[in-house]
Parts: sequence; C-alpha cells; structure tokens
Amino acid sequence: MTDEKIRVLIVDDIAETRENIRKLLQFETDVEVVGAARTGAEGIQLAGESEPDVVLMDINMPDMDGIAATEAIRSKYPATQIVILSVQSDANYMRRAMLAGARDFLTKPPDVDELTAAIRRAGEMAQSERAKRAASTMMVQSSGPATGPLVSMPHLTQGKVITIYGPKGGTGSTTLAANLAVAMHSSETPVSVADANLQFGDLSFFFNEQGKNNIADLAPRANELDAEIVDDVIIEHADSGIKILAAPMRPEHAESVTGEQFGSVIKFLRQMYSYVIVDTASLLTDVTLAVLDVSDIIVLITTQDIPAIKNARLFLDLANALSLDRERILMVMNRFDKRRTNITPAKVSDNFKQEFAAVVPVDEKLVIPAMDRGIPFMLQNKSHPVSRAILQLAENTRKKINELEEMEAEHV
Repeated sequence: MTDEKIRVLIVDDIAETRENIRKLLQFETDVEVVGAARTGAEGIQLAGESEPDVVLMDINMPDMDGIAATEAIRSKYPATQIVILSVQSDANYMRRAMLAGARDFLTKPPDVDELTAAIRRAGEMAQSERAKRAASTMMVQSSGPATGPLVSMPHLTQGKVITIYGPKGGTGSTTLAANLAVAMHSSETPVSVADANLQFGDLSFFFNEQGKNNIADLAPRANELDAEIVDDVIIEHADSGIKILAAPMRPEHAESVTGEQFGSVIKFLRQMYSYVIVDTASLLTDVTLAVLDVSDIIVLITTQDIPAIKNARLFLDLANALSLDRERILMVMNRFDKRRTNITPAKVSDNFKQEFAAVVPVDEKLVIPAMDRGIPFMLQNKSHPVSRAILQLAENTRKKINELEEMEAEHV
C-alpha cells in the first residue's frame, strides 16, 4: 500500500445515507471521499471524472440498480473496485454483485470497522492494479519504436500458478481451490483451475460441471499447445466464468499423463490466465512434484488434527530438499473449531515458525450443502465467516505475489 489516500466515491439515492457514510469516513486519515452520486448513471459519470479507487455502491436505486452500474464502471474503469451496500443480505444479490465485478458486499448500515476494512482491501487492489498498468505502459513506451504510436499492454507479465496442497488427505484442498478461484476471478484477472489429482480428482464436480474432455486430451500435445486447442478442452463454468481443466474421468487414464506433460500444460495456462489455481493429490507423485516446481505460491493446508499437523511439518522440512522457497509457502488452517482450545493456530504457527495466511472456521451447514450442489459457497454468501476467511486468503495471496515481484525486481 502506498502513502496515497484511498479515493472513495459514494453512490446512493438517499441523501441521509450519503452523508452518514461521509461522516463515518471523515476521521480515516488514509481515506478521501472525492464525490457522491444520487443515481447509478451519475455514479458512472463521476467515476470517470473523479477517478476513485473505490466506489461504495447502493444496490437499489430508481434509475439503474447498483449491479448494472457496477458492470458499467468495471467495464470502463477496470482498476476501480466496487463495494456493494444493501439493506438485504440475500445470497442471490451477493452472487449477482460479485459476478458483475464487485469486490465486496456489505449489509446496511455497515459497521465502521467492517466498512473501512473493506475500503482498504479494495483500495489496495485498485492502487496495485493502476501501478501495474502504468508500469506496463512505460515498458511498451521504452521498448517500442520512437516515432510509432504508443500502445498500452496491461498483461505483459505471465500469470501466477497457485497450488493448493494438503499433505494429509481429507483436509479440504478441493473446497479451498474452488472457492479461492471464485474469490480471485474477475474480468481483469481471469482464473483457470486445474485438477492435478488425476486418479480420483473431482474439482469439476465442485462447480457442477462435467465435460467430455480433460487433461488427458492435452497431455499428448503438451509441447505444441495453442489457445484454440486449450479452449476445445477446458470447461467454462457458466455462473462465474472460471475455466476448469478437469482430471480424467477414469482412474486408469491417469497413467497416460506424465509429470513433465502436466507441468508443460500449466506453464501454457499461465500465458492465458492471470491466475492458475491447481488442486493436487496428497501424495508426492511425479505430477504433484511437477506442479510444485512451477508454482509461484504454494498454499499448504493443515487442520487441527495431529496427523495433518505432522504431515504439514514434514512437508516444510522437505521444502529445502525439493528446492522450494519457504517465502512462497502460505499456511492455512482449515476447518478450525475454536472449541478445541488445546490446538490453536497460534500454537501451530509458533511451532512451525510460520504465520497462517488464513484460518478457515468449520461450518458444515454452509460448506457441505454447497459442495453437494456443486456451487462454490463464495458465489452464494461472501459475508459468512468462512467466506471472509477465503477473501483474506485471496488478499494475502495477492499481497505475497506483489512482495515477491518487488523482491525479484530489486535483484534484476
């Protein structure tokens, strides 16, 4: 985050609400309200004039609802982030808002701490996106012909590979992979998910999708891929736009895919998508090792169970032998039950000498029905504690990626 203030635009048809939000934010030294709009159409116009980092958008307005206005602003000004405000915490509203490109969804009246936290998350994302676009334009200017037109190319860098790995089976890696993909996917940062559990992978079923093609169709052509070939095989999730590379339908077909082939496919996918999220098997097979080798970030999952903690510890000890940079490993405790006070994230973190990037609470009432229906819970409810933990993981993953890029730039 820079020292620059987060520029906020308020869009709400009720004057009292606009004024109350302005008053809530006036004491935040890192936040500046740069405008207020009464309608969705006026909000779109002011977004172009005031160039806000964050738009606080009411969802119910007479001329144009907040979802339509969000789509328009995100289309015209993709770096601007939208936080939706609504008197209704309806899951359908949340889902539609997030699919329109909203960064967060808060229920009115928002708690001041909740509101400022959402603004800061969105503001950091907006300023980071603008910095990347500016750097991309400068690179094109410096490398292009001196007399020719200048062209902005915002996607000069390769996408990032984020591998979800649980060294103990049953820790919820597929659930985390599917929902992290929803949290990180947007029109400007498209996400692809790949299933590296080739024998018994079911990542596509977590999106209620099943295609006739899968990784086994790409593997033989791993060294001669093009976008058209990949598009023929990959599955698009209709509700989110996430692209899914499924595992083989039958376990015996897994043997037709080598680790080298799978690694080559993932390297190609990173040229097509901003983030490639890979769900792996718990065993360190050739495929899993190949994925770990090409990963930018490894999300290492444990639970409160002793066997899971033991295996996570073993993997961290093994990281040096596998030439894995510990800086690229983010720890997650999944299914945390605060009633089990004998094993806490703080105790495990202290033992591992590594902080947790997220602690995901246990909630079988939300997670299991979503899994059974094949609908990632992040598409249904982003205000739930489990969902907020996933958003925190997404935020910390982006932050770690930015830190690593800055470190690499310093050594160039």
